[in-house]
Amino acid sequence: MVQRPAAPGGRRARPGRGFRAAVRAGGDGGHGAAVPRGGRRSARAAPAARRGGGWRRYTLAAVVLAAVLGYLAWQRFGPAVEVREVAVSTDPGGPGCGAAADVVAVVRTNGRPGTLTYRWVRSDGTRSEELTERVPAGRKEATLHLLWTFQGTGSYPARAELQLISPVERTAAAEFTYRCPR
Repeated sequence: MVQRPAAPGGRRARPGRGFRAAVRAGGDGGHGAAVPRGGRRSARAAPAARRGGGWRRYTLAAVVLAAVLGYLAWQRFGPAVEVREVAVSTDPGGPGCGAAADVVAVVRTNGRPGTLTYRWVRSDGTRSEELTERVPAGRKEATLHLLWTFQGTGSYPARAELQLISPVERTAAAEFTYRCPR
């Protein structure tokens, strides 16, 4: 009988069967474990089974990445700025001769980022154009100024009104008197 070359691991093919069939069947044709030529089994351990599910390795990283992206999206596209309170004030004594009154509006917000759209309306009939103030995240107050310059002698009762247009419509006003006796 012709001996065929040994299969990997010392297995031999049986007569009548192909070499590949012997390797697939474990090399012994069902007659016991394959033993290399010296009659001893190898001291080397069988290779460890490959870990299944390579996707598991990346699961934690994917979850963390998704959480970070979700948080950033919520920060950018989440709830917009909300107006809590609007107050307007100035020096009630009014400005001196030929001076300007600084009318200050304080708009309190929820601390979310957004844009306030507003205009000032004065009692002399002057209206400002629509103005905007960007409120960054974390800032809970926006301070808006109107400088109103007066000239001449006499007394003039004045009123400055802030009209908040967006994100909500609100108004607040301050009154004062300009006096110049000379």
